[in-house]
Amino acid sequence: MVGRRVAVVGDAMLDEYLMGKVGRISPEAPVPVFDVTEDYRLLGAAANVGKCLIALGAKVSLCGVVGRDAHAEELRNESNNLGIDTAGLVVDETRPTTLKTRVVARQQQMIRIDRESAGPIGEDAERELIVRVEDAVAEADAVILSDYSKGALTPRVCEAAIAAAREKGIPVVVDPKELSWDRFRGATLIKPNRPEAGWFAGKDVAGDNAAVEVGQAITDGLDIAHALITRGDKGMTLISSSGDAATPASESAKSGIAQHFRALPREVFDATGCGDVVATVLALALAAGADAPTAAYLANLAGAVEVTKFGAAVVTDSEILDIIAGPRAAHEAKVLTRDQAAELAADLRRRGKSVVFTNGCFDILHIGHVTYLDASRQRGDALIVGINTDASVRRLKGAGRPVQPEHDRARILAGLNCTDAIVLFDEDTPLELIQALRPDVITKGSDYAKNEVVGGDLVESWGGRVELIDLIEGKSTTKLIEKAGG
Repeated sequence: MVGRRVAVVGDAMLDEYLMGKVGRISPEAPVPVFDVTEDYRLLGAAANVGKCLIALGAKVSLCGVVGRDAHAEELRNESNNLGIDTAGLVVDETRPTTLKTRVVARQQQMIRIDRESAGPIGEDAERELIVRVEDAVAEADAVILSDYSKGALTPRVCEAAIAAAREKGIPVVVDPKELSWDRFRGATLIKPNRPEAGWFAGKDVAGDNAAVEVGQAITDGLDIAHALITRGDKGMTLISSSGDAATPASESAKSGIAQHFRALPREVFDATGCGDVVATVLALALAAGADAPTAAYLANLAGAVEVTKFGAAVVTDSEILDIIAGPRAAHEAKVLTRDQAAELAADLRRRGKSVVFTNGCFDILHIGHVTYLDASRQRGDALIVGINTDASVRRLKGAGRPVQPEHDRARILAGLNCTDAIVLFDEDTPLELIQALRPDVITKGSDYAKNEVVGGDLVESWGGRVELIDLIEGKSTTKLIEKAGG
């Protein structure tokens, strides 16, 4: 799936999160006072689909409509920073760029504030968007129509996108909302959730038989090859007009042209953005030549990963492969890349948890290390440890070091209950890693002064703190090596 180009056409927007706490009632009115502790914006809707594609190694062309405002520039800049081509974004002077603000306290959303224009886009913007969609589809391996009912996916825009894709012979995946679906006629696969499928059919689709019946009505009525109905804890049901493909028997039970994919047992934290991830994996798998059941099987796994994260989060190919391969040893699963560790740290903060960071070579683990790491973990809710790579250790310690290779050192530390993640870094100092993780607390041994701790000033600049931990006298790797040599 890596390297495939996908044209994402639909409603692009920004999602804003105001994170904070409520501890008192306003004296002005009987309403809670919300103290903001963190404020950030993420790509949303069709733009989030592009972000999900990038995380899976795809190339992305984003086509949609924005206003002429600062939010549009922010959306473009964030997209371009990720490598998303935004040449397909059209400016409509009559509408703002959609911004959804979520106010979250103690991991609970208190209110959502929408700034948008949900009506159809103007005729001039529509004509220009069609041209840009056709250009994007000409270079694509798949198309995703991402509908959030904000007016970009007019019947003419959808017709142009589907016609261009069919002429080229590439798949079109539709993620619909509860509006007319006639505009999606001729697409390859449509992915409604349970309420959306119920809206189409005028009845609930909780049961397997009802899901199959509604799916058949969708494929027959709209000339669409496949309908994948996502049903929450009931899993997913794929209805194919041909019904000629198979998928692993452990994951589905074939019944005529329908296949049911069980929901994987996961602790659901937040389902926001799950539909985007599912649509992304479906499109990439189909673009890579997979049949619809295989694409649905992979999308089901990806959805199971996404719901364990906060907000509209991305899923990586390694996370999908981890589920396919089965559970890894807990200590192996703790060894992360820098990007994975940064995502973990961000997710923990969004859950209201504090992140502690420390670093070192940890060449030969001894009681001094263990007590130091245990004390570090007690300073917060999670401990991420940075470890110098072999090359970095040699530059710092000289020839003959390290005694143990980097991956052995990482796995040994990961085996400690007090560590939550281990990250290797190749630089002489952990400054870049600290910038990526943005920890709340950084710890160092008491043989340092606070102003000597690398990254300490950074951590304090965003409201964190530096803590010095007492060491056990006489316990060090150098002394152990000297003793072993003597």
